Amino acid sequence: MKKEHLIFGIHPVLEAVKAGTELDKVYVQKGSNNPKIEEIVQQIGNNQTTINYVPIEKLDKLTRSNHQGIVAFSSPIKLHDLESLVETVLESDVTPLFIILDQLSDVRNFGAIIRTAECTNVSGIIVQKKGGAPISGDTVKTSAGAIFKTPICKVDHIKDAIYYLQGSGIHVIAATEKTQDSLYDLDLNQPLAIVMGSEGHGVSKSVINICDSAAALPMLGEINSLNVSVACGAFLYEVVRQRTR
Repeated sequence: MKKEHLIFGIHPVLEAVKAGTELDKVYVQKGSNNPKIEEIVQQIGNNQTTINYVPIEKLDKLTRSNHQGIVAFSSPIKLHDLESLVETVLESDVTPLFIILDQLSDVRNFGAIIRTAECTNVSGIIVQKKGGAPISGDTVKTSAGAIFKTPICKVDHIKDAIYYLQGSGIHVIAATEKTQDSLYDLDLNQPLAIVMGSEGHGVSKSVINICDSAAALPMLGEINSLNVSVACGAFLYEVVRQRTR
């Protein structure tokens, strides 16, 4: 992440929180009992900021200055509340289309997905607070500015987000090679959320198990998987094809 997004030291981070600065991640020194740091954590509360407790060596690596046990990264975008976004989309005349990223870690893949999502009129992208790719300068650059046009929500748990979407009448599809069902056999002319998995492991089995359906793309060569951003593009444009034919 670019240096201009880096905030460190108790007073600067506290003032950023009080000013309502959108924070993407906060790193707190593991074992710290500083009451000022505890105040910051409490003020952050249940918003969309990821809080990680890390060894002091991690903080030392992030900044050579006196970090005082806390380092934060401000987000270059405003994050959205999932429930509010879903409600707004359902009240519109657009058929909902969400992307859920299950532990995607590469910022360039993240940015590429955001760019394709904007081009295909995706309603919003849902990521988990912990374990996912950060919203960094590289994400912004790779998205070609689409990150400022596509709503992004951070949630505590992907599964809870899936249950909420399902309860809102949205059909959830896992994009996975671990199924014989083809994407091209599914009806995509309905409210949808598509789950894309991590680069190394794909969509986790426990997430696949709670989705309404699973779908794969045909693999005709010797390699049995696509880059996740490419696969996401293929899924999204099949949705576009079905909805515009």
